[in-house]
Amino acid sequence: MRIFSCETHINHALDMFVAEQKTFPMLEKLLNEEKLSTNCTYCNERAIYIVASEE
Repeated sequence: MRIFSCETHINHALDMFVAEQKTFPMLEKLLNEEKLSTNCTYCNERAIYIVASEE
């Protein structure tokens, strides 16, 4: 599971991940080139973070 999030929705993204996966996620900031083409899962703002399973 991967969730892309803007600054506004990061807490919601973390909560949703833990609720669905029953484990703590890895939280990383996106690289500048990734930010340009990636929108938040919950709105149309540019994503800043990715919340994902450890892989």
